[in-house]
Amino acid sequence: MKLELFKTLWGHEGTLTEAITLCHEAGFSGIESPVPPDPGERKGFAAALEADNLGLIAEISTLTPAGLYVPLPHHSPQEHLDSLKEEIENALPACPRFINTMAGYDGWSFTEAMEFYAAVPALESEFDIPVSVETHRGRYFNSPWRVRDVLKEIPDLKITCDFSHFCVVTERLVLEEEPEILSLCASHAYHMHTRVGYSQGPQVTDPRAPESLEALLAHERWWDTIWNSQTERGFEVSTMTPEFGPDGYLHTLPFTEEPLGDLWEINAWIAHRQRDRFSETYSTKTLS
Repeated sequence: MKLELFKTLWGHEGTLTEAITLCHEAGFSGIESPVPPDPGERKGFAAALEADNLGLIAEISTLTPAGLYVPLPHHSPQEHLDSLKEEIENALPACPRFINTMAGYDGWSFTEAMEFYAAVPALESEFDIPVSVETHRGRYFNSPWRVRDVLKEIPDLKITCDFSHFCVVTERLVLEEEPEILSLCASHAYHMHTRVGYSQGPQVTDPRAPESLEALLAHERWWDTIWNSQTERGFEVSTMTPEFGPDGYLHTLPFTEEPLGDLWEINAWIAHRQRDRFSETYSTKTLS
């Protein structure tokens, strides 16, 4: 198994060309991003990635206002399925490797959630593309126990594990005390978002700081569990997107809102640390 790193465009303030340059400099394999809805922009976006031999993970958020991630309230499972289907159709011309989706609504009952998530594998078959559902606040997959209950009923559902959300929702490094849920999530893990959360937030100020070490090491133990599962399941490639981001995640100084860190610098550091750790255990040769 080899590790492939993807750069998120969330928080990237430069051009696509600049993002592509950063990918090459850091040894990343591609971009994770929503696909432009305009056909002309979408064609140029896809052509630029193809010309530089970079892959694409298409990011989809169901029933979300443009530029935001929290879903509109009180929409049905069928409405979210219709939204997901429409966005998959929009993304396919850009030839993504797979779909990563923030999908569903946190206010649903379990019955409503099952109606939605049970239909996702059928969409994979319909469009012949993997669809991985992200663990995320604002969505039904916002806590480890909700994810557990759904995964027990849908064995073929793929998930993107962003465990930082679980930490802030539960106010603790919760998977340390829930090894069975961690193992279940790992057995469904298709993709990983490597941001380090803590008890009062989804993103530590800086994972390199000594005060962040406990949370960092806990997340790395959880990510190792995913790699172990993917190895056992015969994955040839494990994909990872370091996803420290803006929009209230990045800590800032009061009054001036000066950022307390450089997002790309932090994401590149997380990427290279995990690449080195992966190489030591899961790869027989040094990754480029």
